[in-house]
Amino acid sequence: MSDLLLLHGALGAASTLDPLQQLLKPDFRVHTLNFRGHGGSTIPQEPFRIEHFAEDVLRYLDHHQLQQVDLFGYSMGGYVALYLALQHPDRVGRIFTLATKFAWSPETAAKEAKMLQPEKVAEKVPAFAAALAKRHQPADWQEVMRHTASMMQHLGNHPLLTEDTLPGIQTTVRISVGDRDNMVGLQETAWAFQHLPNASLQVFPNTHHPLEKVNLNQLQHELRQFFGKVTV
Repeated sequence: MSDLLLLHGALGAASTLDPLQQLLKPDFRVHTLNFRGHGGSTIPQEPFRIEHFAEDVLRYLDHHQLQQVDLFGYSMGGYVALYLALQHPDRVGRIFTLATKFAWSPETAAKEAKMLQPEKVAEKVPAFAAALAKRHQPADWQEVMRHTASMMQHLGNHPLLTEDTLPGIQTTVRISVGDRDNMVGLQETAWAFQHLPNASLQVFPNTHHPLEKVNLNQLQHELRQFFGKVTV
């Protein structure tokens, strides 16, 4: 069996990938991890950064004695996966991303961060707030959200995946997005695909941004095809 590491999105945790992991277990050694400050791990004193999350992946690989691994990255996890391939190509096999945002500017970051105000979330979307509290306990989900908003603002001013850096990623990549994703546009997804030298592009029909709304049976089938584990 080959090793496949699943990387969660912003405000997510390893637990959010459990249903997908169960579907893939028959054909892969499936790994998940919590980025620092997520899933109940201690919130660090330093700010959240894509670079730090990439370090978390390297630390996981070293701890489990994995020289190289294939990666599936959902949303922010896809950004981390591609950045890791740019910095440490020897540690990364193939990459499949879903719903990863590439269009980062001060304006788009401000728009995203505006939606990450814990007090307003708790007031207007209490069910989501409760889910975040459970997902990140005993850590404070509101601090996780504030750190995430700050990270997005930093990324808006200092994007890591650009028209200059993306061509340096030589690994085989599948960039995918849902056709009904209201957070990640097809245009920015196609832009990333066009700048990657060994990439393919996929659009999932009738698919919104939240992982909970993704058709996991369809996703796991596409992952098996991409990573060479097609089930007849």
